[in-house]
Amino acid sequence: MNSPDERPLDNPVWYALTEHQFNEAIDYGNVKFYHPDYAPFGAFINDHDTSAAIEKHARLIRDFFIVGEKPRLPIHFKPPKQYIGLQMINYNRINHPITEGITELTDSHYDDLIRLIKLVYPEYFKSKTQQLGQYYGIYKNGELVAAAGERMQTRNFIEISAVITHPHHTGKGFAKQLMAHTAEHIFNKGKVPFLHVDETNTNAIQLYLKMGFTIRRRFSFWKISV
Repeated sequence: MNSPDERPLDNPVWYALTEHQFNEAIDYGNVKFYHPDYAPFGAFINDHDTSAAIEKHARLIRDFFIVGEKPRLPIHFKPPKQYIGLQMINYNRINHPITEGITELTDSHYDDLIRLIKLVYPEYFKSKTQQLGQYYGIYKNGELVAAAGERMQTRNFIEISAVITHPHHTGKGFAKQLMAHTAEHIFNKGKVPFLHVDETNTNAIQLYLKMGFTIRRRFSFWKISV
């Protein structure tokens, strides 16, 4: 497929909240955050002084992140903690066999998804994160044991997120199948899948590389705690 302009990926939270998910945004001018019910992420532009916006947002959520450049905080806040992530992207459809039954998760599956999320991924997944995109899962004996879905969305790109497998069901290829399935649906929308992964999560990075994703850039996630 033709490569779209990738510049929005240099500030993905900002462009998601500007282009496609503006209804889920809290807008402080040159600083924007997802509403805390959807995601704990924010971003800014124009080297803006973020301290006033961060002070306001901290009244709504205790721990949150600025994605991108280091923010300026109110003087009475603790220094932000930096996490380094890799942003990865894939322009090619993933040729991987789907042998498991994959369920499109709806509101009726919400409790199952939250139960699984709480095992391995609680900090980034909020009460309405599932509403940011479509999520998919694999059930075994009535239990949701693996999931993946869509989170940040811009005009041309959709982030694959929450790729998780129950600790008792790892090593069975569930994540690969869900990645392939989710990416295929993104391509069918005429968009390009991308993702973020902590640079210390080497097993996941190797999986994504095998699935055809390439590393686009390193990203800073600045955790702000009140």
